Amino acid sequence: MPSFRVILGVGALRAGVQPPTVLPSVAEAVAMVTTVEAHSVELVAGEPRLVIRFTADDPDHALRIAAEADVIAGALAQVLSRRVLKRVGGRWLRIG
Repeated sequence: MPSFRVILGVGALRAGVQPPTVLPSVAEAVAMVTTVEAHSVELVAGEPRLVIRFTADDPDHALRIAAEADVIAGALAQVLSRRVLKRVGGRWLRIG
């Protein structure tokens, strides 16, 4: 099954949300609908980014999963950006 990544740039947390809970909450929500292969937080140019690697049947399915991850993250923090990538050979190609 193909591997995909959703990368969510996040800003300010919603009231009462603790920083260590954001990534696990989003990863758990994705894991309820597909296999999560990995998850991490990156800091790029001062912007925290949630990275969740998961499997999906096809790009359309991956985009739907990424949209759900965006909704869950948005309930916890301000989502500044979203990118979805597909693993092709040894590279990650943007699909959304």
